[in-house]
Amino acid sequence: MERREEQPGAAGAGAAPALDFTVENVEKALHQLYYDPNIENKNLAQKWLMQAQVSPQAWHFSWQLLQPDKVPEIQYFGASALHIKISRYWSDIPTDQYESLKAQLFTQITRFASGSKIVLTRLCVALASLALSMMPDAWPCAVADMVRLFQAEDSPVDSQGRCLALLELLTVLPEEFQTSRLPQYRKSLVRTSLAVECGAVFPLLEQLLQQPSSPSCVRQKVLKCFSSWVQLEVPLQDCEALIQAAFAALQDSELFDSSVEAIVNAISQPDAQRYVNTLLKLIPLVLGLQDQLRQAVQNGDMETSHGICRIAVALGENHSRALLDQVEHWQSFLALVNMIMFCTGIPGHFPVNETTSSLTLTFWYTLQDDILSFEAEKQAVYQQVYRPVYFQLVDVLLHKAQFPSDEEYGFWSSDEKEQFRIYRVDISDTLMYVYEMLGAELLSNLYDKLGRLLTSSEEPYSWQHTEALLYGFQSIAETIDVNYSDVVPGLIGLIPRISISNVQLADTVMFTIGNPELSISSVSTLKKICRECKYDLPPYAANIVAVSQDVLMKQIHKTSQCMWLMQALGFLLSALQVEEILKNLHSLISPYIQQLEKLAEEIPNPSNKLAIVHILGLLSNLFTTLDVSHHEDDHEGPELRKLPVPQGPNPVVVVLQQVFQLIQKVLSKWLNDAQVVEAVCAIFEKSVKTLLDDFAPMVPQLCEMLGRMYSTIPQASALDLTRQLVHIFAHEPAHFPPIEALFLLVTSVTLTLFQQGPRDHPDIVDSFMQLLAQALKRKPDLFLCERLDVKAVFQCAVLALKFPEAPTVKASCGFFTELLPRCGEVETVGKVVQEDGRMLLIAVLEAIGGQASRSLMDCFADILFALNKHCFSLLSVWIKEALQAPGFPSTRLSPEQKDTFSQQILRERVNKRRVKEMVKEFTLLCRGLHGTDYTADY
Repeated sequence: MERREEQPGAAGAGAAPALDFTVENVEKALHQLYYDPNIENKNLAQKWLMQAQVSPQAWHFSWQLLQPDKVPEIQYFGASALHIKISRYWSDIPTDQYESLKAQLFTQITRFASGSKIVLTRLCVALASLALSMMPDAWPCAVADMVRLFQAEDSPVDSQGRCLALLELLTVLPEEFQTSRLPQYRKSLVRTSLAVECGAVFPLLEQLLQQPSSPSCVRQKVLKCFSSWVQLEVPLQDCEALIQAAFAALQDSELFDSSVEAIVNAISQPDAQRYVNTLLKLIPLVLGLQDQLRQAVQNGDMETSHGICRIAVALGENHSRALLDQVEHWQSFLALVNMIMFCTGIPGHFPVNETTSSLTLTFWYTLQDDILSFEAEKQAVYQQVYRPVYFQLVDVLLHKAQFPSDEEYGFWSSDEKEQFRIYRVDISDTLMYVYEMLGAELLSNLYDKLGRLLTSSEEPYSWQHTEALLYGFQSIAETIDVNYSDVVPGLIGLIPRISISNVQLADTVMFTIGNPELSISSVSTLKKICRECKYDLPPYAANIVAVSQDVLMKQIHKTSQCMWLMQALGFLLSALQVEEILKNLHSLISPYIQQLEKLAEEIPNPSNKLAIVHILGLLSNLFTTLDVSHHEDDHEGPELRKLPVPQGPNPVVVVLQQVFQLIQKVLSKWLNDAQVVEAVCAIFEKSVKTLLDDFAPMVPQLCEMLGRMYSTIPQASALDLTRQLVHIFAHEPAHFPPIEALFLLVTSVTLTLFQQGPRDHPDIVDSFMQLLAQALKRKPDLFLCERLDVKAVFQCAVLALKFPEAPTVKASCGFFTELLPRCGEVETVGKVVQEDGRMLLIAVLEAIGGQASRSLMDCFADILFALNKHCFSLLSVWIKEALQAPGFPSTRLSPEQKDTFSQQILRERVNKRRVKEMVKEFTLLCRGLHGTDYTADY
């Protein structure tokens, strides 16, 4: 190295540093950054300091900034600069300087062992980075050397200070490894070396944790150090002694949190399931915490109960399959399951009196999945053991779902009420899942409980208990066809026995079946009865239609209730024969068709517009529920099909074909009115969703009509209907030509709109992005057409990412997450991504940097994940280039933070959840919110 100030050891001699990166100027800039009230001056100082940290002169001023007469903020900057130089510019350091640099860092760490803790940590990180760069060849026993040097008796620092400094260094070493910039081949070498060096660390940690003379601060640091090392995927059997010591430390309130974290991290390693014998030894240790858990619950100690629950759930959730495989140990695992059941049913109302029960819900999914994944014989054995457990779980969950007393609930904050609502939704989802294991017996069980509750004369029942049981019914009914359940007629018979004394109970009763005594629910009740019991109602259909028609014509109800009534009639008519349906349809909608014909002749005005929208709405809601065929399954997707209608043409299609010309006539006069266009599109969109393949005869003429509509005046509703057609019909060869023609037409019109300025049409851009995503998902061939300008589409989508409207941005992100996986299979897509992908990345980083709402960060994380998974070689170049720009994507970021982020992203190509967490952390740093109260709601 030519200039002495670039050498690590040149702390105070040599030529004057170039530029103005002197010690004095650095101190002035730091003072400006910390104390100048002017934000512009702060930003300027920050940019200058960032340049200073990476300059060759940093080797000169860093050591001087660490002098004892400097304040901690200045010393901290010096330590940070050293870390940046070592971690990012390692290749600039001559090999003959390694040892002197190492010695200087050891000296500084020893000195700061009794000084500022934040500076100590930063110096430890710098030495850790140096060790990782030198291991294993240039420093083969780095960890053992660290332990030996800090245990030397001739140090001027007291033994406790030395011990804490060593533990800090050992703690940050694995953390620095996880975020290091080491090349992949080096990383595997260093990981292997660190695994060997565990032998120098764990015995020391065991000794410090177990010896009675160790002060609490040391033992706490030991637990944090252990927690850090286990994330290097250390074999679980090598951790046994420390895990046992951590369990013992749970009895010490000062060490409790650190112990929980260490145990949970050790148990949760992905590799831990290989060490079944060790896992089996952990079960008694966890079960041994039950007395402490009960005592904590009794004393209202939420922190302790929460921590113990985390440990039990970590063992059960991560290793249920491995432990279930040990059939001879079934009783000990069942005891663990019962302990988790206690945590699920922990006394008190979530989230006011307890916050523990919600941690356990995923465990029950995992356990059920693992049991049902066994071969038939083993599954039968475990079903016999665990069916009673899951019935008990249902009782526990329904108890936890109960509302508190009216008086207590009145004192809850709005945030607590919202958390409780979400918690009940999670319980509902769990009950739905449990039904797969327990089947129809679960419904009968709930029915028997409700029957006993409502018919018992011995003791009055609480409305909360009744409401919870009905909530359970409601949850399960969402997953099954209750029309074929023996329980439903009995349930309907029990409803009149319920005394409606509370708004929450009333709401649940309404949602379960309806109750005419409540304000607007006579129509809602009819709708629910027609939906749940339609096959029992054909004898009464004519009367119901007649009365409903009379009510509709007299306009007794408000618009929304009229729509519900039409939905009820759709359910009712679905159970009839086709001729009966057509006959009833004729009498029901003929008056409206006649009225619509008359309105179509009139000059447009506000009055007849309302009437047109009302009639179109009635038809839409009728066609939403009028479904004469049955789905083979309830899952949307490419396999979605319906059994054919054996009785002739679909009644809805017959009616639509009859009124198609009339609808076109209405459109011709109202094409520039978004509300009317939306109402027209709604008729076809809801019909398509309900009829699926039965709608096929209408496809060509509807595509033609949509193309004319959109070419004249683009409307979002037309794009939404196009998306439905693409979803259901694009894969059919017979329908592909009109679908493709429509897709190309609306794309061309929308691209023209972008050229004219799309900011006034966020709804159209939103719908367009959703259409593009659906096309890629359902029929990527649509992107193969030469007439489609894929490059223009890509650039418009990047522009849409910068819209202020969250739904539009979300839809644009959805488009890119569908597009990027097609890079390999669709040549035009691959070419455009290669040419313009960097532009996309810049837009994503700008959004994360602060230009987009924090609520959208998961969506942008999805794009980063897709880029990393499908365009890794391109992303690895783009992201490094982009983040090198000063102040991008935020002036609040240091180069080190940007490097860490890019390395983290590039490393994670499997776990999307972790990428989302990285993006959330990074956006907080970009916005200056990391570590503030704002993160609490994030």
